[in-house]
Amino acid sequence: MKIYDWPTGPYPARVRIALAEKNLQSRVQFVTVNLRKGEHKMADFLAKNYSGTLPVLELDDGTFIAECTAITEYLDTLDGAATLTGGTPRDKGLIHMMSKRAELELLDAISLYFHHATPGLGPDVEIYQNAEWGIRQRDKALKGMHYFDAVLKRQRFVAGDAFSMADITVIGGLIFAALVKLPVPAECEALQAWDARMQQRPSVKNRLAMSAPTDAPD
Repeated sequence: MKIYDWPTGPYPARVRIALAEKNLQSRVQFVTVNLRKGEHKMADFLAKNYSGTLPVLELDDGTFIAECTAITEYLDTLDGAATLTGGTPRDKGLIHMMSKRAELELLDAISLYFHHATPGLGPDVEIYQNAEWGIRQRDKALKGMHYFDAVLKRQRFVAGDAFSMADITVIGGLIFAALVKLPVPAECEALQAWDARMQQRPSVKNRLAMSAPTDAPD
């Protein structure tokens, strides 16, 4: 298998963490796509992923799977024992719900803030920017942090009692928040404590060791 990504990107981090949790690192070859040069928007990459986003998984038969949730689902079920996406209908429902909320309320909001209200990936890539919209998305992300703080006050993990894809999505959001210097509010003590615990997981600590790091987010 191949994974097309940008090593320090928060979205690629989600798949890298999933790979490590499933102990699949040795089965994957990483291919770096340079975001600063806009390689993810060029024709040869768009042929792999119409959306022009990272990461993308290429299977040995030439199939391309994009979107972090879809890639994680595939990786999690390769061994027939899902541990990240839920083993029962109830768990699957809760995990996918909370992962989607983490995307909408945190990770994607920070991405829009980055691309619209900061220099982003630079003028050659950021063809259109709306700073007002970006600031609104920053505020949405801060509200999202308060939401997940409330969730984590009453349970150990984002979707319940076990580490899951939903936790990985929030981790990706907080990785992005750190890259754009958007700190978790001081009053969000449960979220901060959870994040400190997550940073000690080997899959999170060692995600950059899978290939040579660079310095820009996705």
